Amino acid sequence: MAHIYIVEDDVNIREIEAFSLKNSGYTVEEFGSAKEFWSRIYEKVPDLIVLDVMLPDEDGLSIVKKLRQWAESRYVPIIMVTAKTTELDRVKGLDRGADDYLTKPFGVMELISRVKALLRRSMQNHQMKVGEIELNDEKRQVKVSGEPITLTYKEYELLKMLMSNTGIVLQREDIMVRIWGMDYEGESRTLDMHIKTLRHKLGDAGKKIRTVRNVGYQLEE
Repeated sequence: MAHIYIVEDDVNIREIEAFSLKNSGYTVEEFGSAKEFWSRIYEKVPDLIVLDVMLPDEDGLSIVKKLRQWAESRYVPIIMVTAKTTELDRVKGLDRGADDYLTKPFGVMELISRVKALLRRSMQNHQMKVGEIELNDEKRQVKVSGEPITLTYKEYELLKMLMSNTGIVLQREDIMVRIWGMDYEGESRTLDMHIKTLRHKLGDAGKKIRTVRNVGYQLEE
């Protein structure tokens, strides 16, 4: 079942949201500030985020913008929640990258309905295809030209990160932090060796993984 983050400084509202989502079968983590949220998301990226706009330490619009700039959270569904009701406020949130918008007060059933709809849409993105390479994240299965190949956990996560950002040059530091959870410095050969074995297992399709000198790697479209 999907894992959801709630970022809301109002304890009463946060508890209602968490209770409703848990009763609907989702696992939930709650955060009362942006600082708490940022310290956690770099450890684990959720399946969906319910985000309040008015937080004590950082504006929700700023958070959305940063999430959309970070490769690992670029496609995570975000529902923004706020007491602001003007059309301009809603447009600002959607323009920054939010997927949906709820204004307070809202009904619990409406929240659950919006969450389910966004998760259904997100699940359609669990199957990716780049050229001959196909990745089914639900089954954790990779095929090349229709034939399944066996990857290690790190190789799989590395390929998924590259496919999720097809055409984008990923910096070595970002890859190391996301896949290995450590700083890049002093560990360059770890990434290079995994890229080498991944290319080998992908066969001719492995040529799509391009080395960008002194920067990182890119999966070509």
